[in-house]
Amino acid sequence: MQTIASPRRPRLPIAAVLVGTLVGLALFGGGLFLGWLVLGTPLVTALAPATIRPSLSQIVLGGIVWGVALVAPASFTLVGAWRLSRVVRAITVKPAVRVLTQASAQLGDEYVAASDIRLPEGRVIGNLVLGPFGLAVLTELPSRRVLRRTGTSWETRGPDGRWVHMENPVERASRDAERVRRWFGSADRDYVLKVFAALVTTDPTIARTPTCAVVAPEQVPAWLGSLPPSRALNGDRQAQIVEQITALL
Repeated sequence: MQTIASPRRPRLPIAAVLVGTLVGLALFGGGLFLGWLVLGTPLVTALAPATIRPSLSQIVLGGIVWGVALVAPASFTLVGAWRLSRVVRAITVKPAVRVLTQASAQLGDEYVAASDIRLPEGRVIGNLVLGPFGLAVLTELPSRRVLRRTGTSWETRGPDGRWVHMENPVERASRDAERVRRWFGSADRDYVLKVFAALVTTDPTIARTPTCAVVAPEQVPAWLGSLPPSRALNGDRQAQIVEQITALL
């Protein structure tokens, strides 16, 4: 399978990495410094009341001093280490293997694929395949760690850890295929090309619909090969469509 590579390479957000590193180092170093003040200097004993019969205010002050002395160093150190670990993970984490990458070895050169295509209306199509059948939109379902379903309602975990509503993935795939169909039909052509949709998931409980198939990642090559060929598609027209897809990357 031929792959259309995007000229825009994903870049690591340097500013976010620098800020995260500086904040993590400041917190971690601050925790170590506070620990040294507590354990290596007489600062705590100097601040805490040392009278035999302290008053109520002195008891409260002593409790605050010792509470801060015991909690602050460990808290700063742990939070700083956590921030640094997130920075390291963001730098070293490997992106998930896309479904088209897995299927490419089993498909011939008559198939052309592209990922993260931005349509003129602004919608991003995750995976688009051009083949003898026409066009196919493949929507990958996110990991179950960031996705949950309650009845007919779908939710995804946001960056802040909260669950937010998301559209039904099967319906989303169907609508994305309709958007691709409208984009393709917006140009003046003397032929019509079919656009198919499929949701790629390992969840066996998700049912297919008349407008969207549901396939497992390992079933993608077989599903693409089973689609009926289009009589309207020839070599010249396929090359023209490839140029139009490339222009969207």
